[in-house]
Amino acid sequence: MLSSSGLARTRTLGRRGVGWASRLGSQLETGADQAKDDALAFQWDQWTSTPAQAVDPFQPRALLPSRSLLRTVSARHVHLPGGNDGGVGDEPKPKGGAAATGWVGRLPPSLSPYARLMRLDKPIGSWLLAWPSFWSIGLAAAQGAPPDPWTLALFGSGAVLLRGAGCTINDLWDRDLDSKVERTRSRPLAAGEVTPASAVAFLGAQLSLGLGILLQLNTFSQALGAASLPLVVAYPLMKRVTNWPQAVLGLTINWGALLGWAAVHGSLDLGVTLPLYLSGVAWTLVYDTIYAHQDKADDVKIGVKSTALHFGSRNKEVLTAFALAHGAGLVLSGLAGGCGGAYYAASALGTSWLAKSIRDINLDDPKECGDFFVRNQWYGALIFSGIVLDRLM
Repeated sequence: MLSSSGLARTRTLGRRGVGWASRLGSQLETGADQAKDDALAFQWDQWTSTPAQAVDPFQPRALLPSRSLLRTVSARHVHLPGGNDGGVGDEPKPKGGAAATGWVGRLPPSLSPYARLMRLDKPIGSWLLAWPSFWSIGLAAAQGAPPDPWTLALFGSGAVLLRGAGCTINDLWDRDLDSKVERTRSRPLAAGEVTPASAVAFLGAQLSLGLGILLQLNTFSQALGAASLPLVVAYPLMKRVTNWPQAVLGLTINWGALLGWAAVHGSLDLGVTLPLYLSGVAWTLVYDTIYAHQDKADDVKIGVKSTALHFGSRNKEVLTAFALAHGAGLVLSGLAGGCGGAYYAASALGTSWLAKSIRDINLDDPKECGDFFVRNQWYGALIFSGIVLDRLM
């Protein structure tokens, strides 16, 4: 019989033995996993090194890489095309969009997806919506007076809300298409961060706030503003039915060229506002066609239409013609509005910049196309500065 001290030593040795055995088992398991990974990686390298022309599409499935091989190797060794978008096997696409930057990224997680849904992290769209109305409000000002700050504030706020509502409508229509396009698959609806029902409720809140702003205007402006809503709703569908969705966007986003003057005067002077409106449509065709070049490869795959694809090899020639039409519209509006040298100088400088940018841009470089699109916010500011200076001089 063992003594108490001997029994204690035996127990200690037993515990140590169990610990050693456990560690040994973990090491063996780790080694087995590593060996399995290495074998899978070797199989993947062997399969992908086979020339494309040597692969027989009718060979038995056993000779093709298994689904488990694809999943394991893609997760542990290589990045397969499609990444986490559900393109490998039948793996579901995980929820989660792109991380927001700036102040939107500092919002609570429950609010950030809605801020991104209305594109608050990308204000360029709000600027492009606001500038035509600012131009019109500036042209409506009396000679020697600046544009009315309150009217500018109303239209600026309305631009943010209407742009947000438009983006929400667009993403509701396009959530299935957006998930197939590299640039848009991280949008909140496409990424599953916001449900369609929540997006519809959010859209209702945005439209309600927009209605509150519209009701601050005169009765004529209220009716004119409401008349633009069919365009806002219909635009997202146009890429499915026409090669000219950018033209429909132009008709929509430049409505402020009519509404701004009406908000000041309670009526329309078509001699001033109609050329300004059509000029804005031509401007939109320029910047949004170039913007669409970022997605043209994906658009071809999924059957989405755009002027970028429709113009084909004639893109630069057609866009230059639209830039010149834009400049001509500014001139006609200025003549009807009694504008002077500052206005025409800004218009000539801006039109020249558009034409030069079209000439120099590489339409096959998505970054160049995106940068040009963003720079148009400063183009709008240039034209507005010319209008204000002309009224004050």
